[in-house]
Amino acid sequence: MMTQQHNTRLLPLLAALLAPPVLAAGDAGGSAPSALPSAEVAYLTVPREYRLDGIVEAVNRTTVSAQTQGQVEEILYDVDDFVEKGEVIARLRDNEHRARVAQAAAELKSATAELSRAEDEFARVEGLYANKNVSESEMDRAEAELAGAEARLDAAQAALEQAQEQLAYTRIRAPYSGIVTNRHVELGEIASPGQPVMSGISLEELRVTVDVPQSVIPAVRELGEVNVYLPNGGDEAEVVQPERITVFPFADMGSNTFKVRLDLPEGLENLFPGMFVKTGIVTGKKEELTVPKAAVVYRSEVTGVYVLDPDRGVHFRQIRVGRDHGGALVVLSGLTAGETVALDPIAAGVALKAQAKAKAGMGSDDDG
Repeated sequence: MMTQQHNTRLLPLLAALLAPPVLAAGDAGGSAPSALPSAEVAYLTVPREYRLDGIVEAVNRTTVSAQTQGQVEEILYDVDDFVEKGEVIARLRDNEHRARVAQAAAELKSATAELSRAEDEFARVEGLYANKNVSESEMDRAEAELAGAEARLDAAQAALEQAQEQLAYTRIRAPYSGIVTNRHVELGEIASPGQPVMSGISLEELRVTVDVPQSVIPAVRELGEVNVYLPNGGDEAEVVQPERITVFPFADMGSNTFKVRLDLPEGLENLFPGMFVKTGIVTGKKEELTVPKAAVVYRSEVTGVYVLDPDRGVHFRQIRVGRDHGGALVVLSGLTAGETVALDPIAAGVALKAQAKAKAGMGSDDDG
């Protein structure tokens, strides 16, 4: 009787010892699902956008013209050259202008000497007039000569300044820093006042113009939120907000669209006038299911995530994603709110392989 009871107690212990071991995902060299960094799939309030194409323009877009007449003596820049503000871009022959400056300077010197003589004469006559030694008419004549000498000096000074300014015009300078887009004159050509010399643009200040349908204009005026998507050479576009939004107060008669101008912030790279960019006019808000961008895996043409399930462990699931909203991608299909996804796809993949090996090992032990 004692032997039978003793054997009955040993049966559960022997069964436990002979049973195949149950392996966790981390037992085969991977990480347990609970230890993986994760995030929950949730709804996010995102802006509702109306997408339109815009054209990049340069705020400073100028054609520099000659302001005096002269033969083109030197051209210092050509198309695609970068020019700093104030640099000389072309020189005109200035022999005639220098002669005019010299002549005006001589006339100014003569007017100065004449004024000095008139002042001395006026002081002499004024002293005699005080002592009643000259008539009042003589005093009036001295005053008139002094006033005339002062006027001639002012005229000579103005003539000299004008001559110097005309001489300065023979050095045609860049009004701002930018790139030359067109050259309109040739060496040896006679340039006349108003004749175009060079055209240029500045890349420091850029803007985007968009033709917006009249139905969307109220949202632009009321919300004043527009996203500009700039191509940066990668897979994703850089999103910037304009510093200023200007809505033209009239619609185009043919298309019934309003022109909207978006002033971009300075310092943007790889952006040039004439390029097309996408713009997103915010018309409201909406709730969309999103997943963190770090959790999404791209394998050839398959897009998916590693889902962490307390019952099933780690498993890979194919999904469809939409727009990017600041690090979160819109989920079009494949996930539901509340599910948990791994934020480290590499570690999740290792855990999935370990989980598969553990299951395979259990199957082999059962067969044995």
